[in-house]
Formats: sequence, structure tokens, C-alpha cells
Amino acid sequence: MKTKKEIGLAIIGCGRIGTLRGKLANMHPSVGYIAVSDSDPVAAEKLAKALGADFWSTDSQEVMARPEVNAIDIATSEHEHTKPLLAALERGVPVLVEKPLALLENDADLILARSVALNSDLHIGYSRRYKNRYLIAKEQIMQGRLGTITGACARLYNSRSQCFAMLQRNKGATPVVDALTYYVDLIGWFLADNPVVEVFAKGQKGVIHQAGYDTEDVTWAILTCKDGAVVNLGVSYALPEKWPSVGHSARVELLGTHGTLLINDDHTDQVMQTEVGFPHVYLSDHQLQTVFLESSTPGDWALGDFLGPIADETRAWLDYVSTGKPCNLAQPADARRTLAVTLAIEESARIGKTVYLGEQ
Repeated sequence: MKTKKEIGLAIIGCGRIGTLRGKLANMHPSVGYIAVSDSDPVAAEKLAKALGADFWSTDSQEVMARPEVNAIDIATSEHEHTKPLLAALERGVPVLVEKPLALLENDADLILARSVALNSDLHIGYSRRYKNRYLIAKEQIMQGRLGTITGACARLYNSRSQCFAMLQRNKGATPVVDALTYYVDLIGWFLADNPVVEVFAKGQKGVIHQAGYDTEDVTWAILTCKDGAVVNLGVSYALPEKWPSVGHSARVELLGTHGTLLINDDHTDQVMQTEVGFPHVYLSDHQLQTVFLESSTPGDWALGDFLGPIADETRAWLDYVSTGKPCNLAQPADARRTLAVTLAIEESARIGKTVYLGEQ
């Protein structure tokens, strides 16, 4: 039986994802201490009260330095990862940071270099790895049932209302960098040790550009891997404002020498229509009359518990911290490669030429 250690968790960033991670941590049997921090004192105090946290401050350094803290979750906005993450690595404790690792390659390189130098215990939260259908897909690949994967495709749709919310938060959080990144990571995980070396992409501007953002409505990319495998990725966050999904509408297909795997992740198998409205997980002022149930990207609250990928990912990481049980979360090198591919997709779409990555 594995020995369990009590976890003292610092949560840096008290927004939507930090709040959710905190609530999940509060229910984990190994977590005995929680400290939270946010630059906004109202947000920090609100989460501290909701969790019954042991300590809170607007100073993230003060929170991470607490002697009780032996694990850190960086849940700040995408463009605010680097500074607190570097400070967390210096503490020498297990660290979880939300995806993407960074928005700029220079920042990602700095993080990766420091992580290697310190032999850090760093994981990146790409929660698609903890969605059941993708875990099962990974198992089939590992069992050899698909043989060598020669081709793959993934496409991701969402509403324009969610795209506007993302871009209002940060203009660098485009659908490619902030959302398609999940599927770049997922395909990279499926095709382990077969990195993308070439990227060609095309995009088309429309309603998002008309709203004042220099972002495409639709982006499609062809990726070529080291062994010649071809991957087609596509994303559109320009669907109608009231599109019934409250998260990703996705499909993933894997083509191999021994088998084929088709994954329908559109959630059209559970459709509810209601006259009283259904709250949108990301948009507080958004109510849907028609909704695809279980389409929330992180998961759903049901009967007092949170079910879904973020819940399973959070528990897996906390189990790892507490007992050393291996987890499937992305490693820093994985996240760095994923960032390189997503930025290459945007660059190729911008210049209309192939971008060569080499072996990251």
C-alpha cells in the first residue's frame, strides 16, 4: 500500500478554473491545507471563504512561501503564467499549470529551461487526456489495435459568443492558441515520439474580424509528422451565438495500418430544450434554450459532485502528489511542442506558406 502524504496546496489565480480546482481539492482526502492568491483581493477573499481556506493574500509569493505548502497550482490567465510559474518552480514542489504553458515561445523556453535546470516536477493541464473516450482511445493505440498511425484528423467548433469572451480577456487567446491547443496536444499524445515537423494552414476571416479582432472565423491545417503521418486539424469559434454546445464540439479520427478509430465528441446524443434557460459555463449572462448536455469542456456539477475531465485530471494530479501514482498529465516538453505547433498554424495561415519546425 502506497504511503500518503498530506498536501498543502497553494492556488495562484482565483478565477473560474482556480475556483474549480480549489473546490475539487477541498474534496480530496489528502488535502489538509489550502492557501489562495489573486491580484484582485475581492476574488481571493471570495474563494478563500468558499473553500474555508487556511490563508489568502494578494501576494502570490507570500502564499507560495507558506511552510505548509508542498504543491502549487498556477491558475492565472494564459498571459500571466510566466512570473508565478517561475517562482513556483523555485520552491521545488510539484506544480500544475493550466494550458497553454505560455502564449509566447520565449516565455515557454524560459520556463522549460528553468524546469530542466531545477529538475522540476511540473505538469500542464491538458484535460482532454482525462476525458473517458480519449483515455480509451489511447489504450487501443497502446494495445496495438490501430497499428502504426498513418493519418489523423480533429476538428473543433464553438460559438462566436465564447470566442468574443476569450478575446476580450486576452487578444492572444485565439481559438487556435487557446482551444485547438487541446487537440494538438491530444494528437501528439496519441502519436507519441512522432513530432510534427511541417505545418501548412489556411484561415478565413469573417464575423470575428468584423467585431474588431484580427482573428479568423475558420482555420484548417495540414501537419506532417516525422515519419510522414499526416494530420488534419480545424477550428471554428464562429458558430451562431446560441449554438447549443456550452464547450467543445469535436470529432477526432485515427487511421492506422491495423485499424481505424472514429470519436464523436459533439454531444448531440443528449439534447435538452427548456423554457427556463440553461446557464453557460463560461458566459455568466448567457442562457440557452436548447443545449447539448455534457458539452461543458471541464465537466458538470451533478448531485453535489463535479464529473468530467477537469475533475478526473485534478484528482489524478493530487493522487500523484500524495502517493506518487503515475498520471497522464502533459510534461513541459510536450507543452512546448504543442505551443510551437499552434503558433506555426497561425503563422502559416498568416503568410500562406509552409512552416518547418524540425524535431522539437
